[in-house]
Formats: sequence, structure tokens, C-alpha cells
Amino acid sequence: QVQRVESGGGLVQAGGPSRLSCADSGRTFTGYAMGWFRQPPGKEREFVASISWGGGITYYADSVKGRFTISRDNAKNTVYLQTNSLKPEDKAVYYCAARGGLTRRVASTNKNEYDYWGQGTQVTVSS
Repeated sequence: QVQRVESGGGLVQAGGPSRLSCADSGRTFTGYAMGWFRQPPGKEREFVASISWGGGITYYADSVKGRFTISRDNAKNTVYLQTNSLKPEDKAVYYCAARGGLTRRVASTNKNEYDYWGQGTQVTVSS
């Protein structure tokens, strides 16, 4: 069973930074691209950022480009999302996920290509 746990959410002041972490059980972190997604209140889950297994390729949603940074520490089986200059519209439940399938090493922006999800962590931005 693949397991991952997100942490680092909470109440953050607008304009401030925060860092989300996603600790994986390790069984399938090795060799898997990872992604961060979010689900704002009343909306569908959307892509935020993704990173290839080796960390050399990253993708970002236009809405977070230049403000968020995804990274990973494969020795710690952990992927991070550094969020800066937070806006009220960044309020959402943030999920990390590992990509499945034969191309799982390759980063993707498509949420349907990610098979293994965490339980999510709430980020609330105060204005």
C-alpha cells in the first residue's frame, strides 16, 4: 500500500510564505514523478506543480508560476512545495500524489495520471 502524508498547511497571512511537505512511505517514491494539486472550496481539484523522479524537470500552473517552487529530497522520500506571496485565492486543500504507470518517472500536469494520493492539508490565507 502506497502511503504519503502531507504537512505544513494552516493559516497563513496574505503575502507570506509557507512550505508544504509530503513524506512518502518510500516503497514507491523511488522512481516516481510527484505532483502537488489543490482543491479550492467548491471547485475541482487542479494542478499546481510537478517534478520528475530525478528532479530535473518541473512544471507549474500559470497561477503559481514565480511564486511556488516544488523540490524533492529522494534520500528522505519527501517532496516539498515552497509557497511564497500567498494570495487569498490560494486557499485550498493541497494534495501530493505520485504518478503511476509505465511513464511514472516523467512529470505530468494531468491529475488523472497520478495514482497515489495523500490525504491533503488545508491552507488558508488571511487577507
